[in-house]
Amino acid sequence: MDWDDLRVFLAVARAESLSGAGRLLKVDAATVGRRVARLEEALDTKLFLKSPQGYTLTDPGARMLPHAEAMEQAMSGAAEEISGQTGKLTGQMRIGAPDGIANYLLPQICRDISNDNPELELQIVALPRVFNLSKREADMAIAVSRPTAGRLTVQKLTDYRLSLAAHRSYLAKMPPICSRADLLAHRMVGYIPDMIFDKELDYMAETGVDRVTLASNSVSVQMQMLRAGGGIGIVHDFARPFVPGLERVLPDEITLTRSFWLLRHADDRRSERLSRIAEVLGQGLRREVARLEGGGGPPGL
Repeated sequence: MDWDDLRVFLAVARAESLSGAGRLLKVDAATVGRRVARLEEALDTKLFLKSPQGYTLTDPGARMLPHAEAMEQAMSGAAEEISGQTGKLTGQMRIGAPDGIANYLLPQICRDISNDNPELELQIVALPRVFNLSKREADMAIAVSRPTAGRLTVQKLTDYRLSLAAHRSYLAKMPPICSRADLLAHRMVGYIPDMIFDKELDYMAETGVDRVTLASNSVSVQMQMLRAGGGIGIVHDFARPFVPGLERVLPDEITLTRSFWLLRHADDRRSERLSRIAEVLGQGLRREVARLEGGGGPPGL
């Protein structure tokens, strides 16, 4: 087997199409198709099934996938050794994260990492969903709940707090809130119920209110709704310093604690480079959550 053919196999397995694999590899789809056919001929077995939905792995293809990924990791490690970059943070790193942490924590953390490692290129993919590391949508991802399936290395990064909050302009013109029962007379800001991608984000049960008047699948949009005086919502304590005038509501009754988890593909645990990036990322995240929850202002203010 040719290593370049295995690279093509991995790209098709992750993209689930010849055209998608071609974009990853920067070659045309016809070339990808020929390389897949060559590999299947060399192995005398079908690795993919073609359907209107794309290319899916056959049973032999699924059995071959972890071995190809292990070879990919070994080649990457060898390249680091040969280039003399072992122990240095260089190259490109893509981090997947929900938009709350992506908007309010990762920018300043990645800035600090970049200041210390100018040859490292960091990319933040902010999407309100779970990332598929097997398809290499990201090199590592931050999640709000611990996964129970998949070939992953899982590391708890830190706990964080959330509170009920509203802008003072909204609170000034609405009835006072002295108990959970009073919330029924107010507009609630939160997630679109059928677009909550993780059970840890289903906050409304904690408030005793089951109706969201202003909703979005994006944390940053919810924060802008609150900034505009749209209502009351559950917000990250580390995000409140970014919205002047946002005040906690019923702080003695409603305070939530959640956790951030760092997810990596199981085969990546052997990479010294990825392990070091995970370490500095975790250190920066714990430090920034503690600073912002402790009342520190946003960067630059």
